[in-house]
Amino acid sequence: MSQHIHNSINYIEFPVTNMEESKKFYSVVFNWEFTDYSPSYSGIKKNNGDEGEIGGLSLQDEPPTRGGPLIVLYSKDLEKTLEDVKRAGAKIIKDIFEFPGGKRFHFTDPSGNELAVWTIT
Repeated sequence: MSQHIHNSINYIEFPVTNMEESKKFYSVVFNWEFTDYSPSYSGIKKNNGDEGEIGGLSLQDEPPTRGGPLIVLYSKDLEKTLEDVKRAGAKIIKDIFEFPGGKRFHFTDPSGNELAVWTIT
């Protein structure tokens, strides 16, 4: 069972314009699982499901705007994750680049949300 930590980020909601396409993308690339609560909302569970829900997909009429907070995911194999993201049809915004202690890349999901994936070097 997950612990709720005071003043920590507890849940992330992604605005999406196509629920099925978004669930397929995140399932294929990151192996996330979903719980449908309605046609316009689906909860996100990590692939092991141990931590309960970590977020949700919320169906919206308009695509999300870029420039807000950046969600950064971790990968043990950054190059494989980059290939999986490309193969799933995401747009690469910034190819792999190095920064002190790691490397990362940025992409937009099928609805236009910008995310990044990083790894330790």
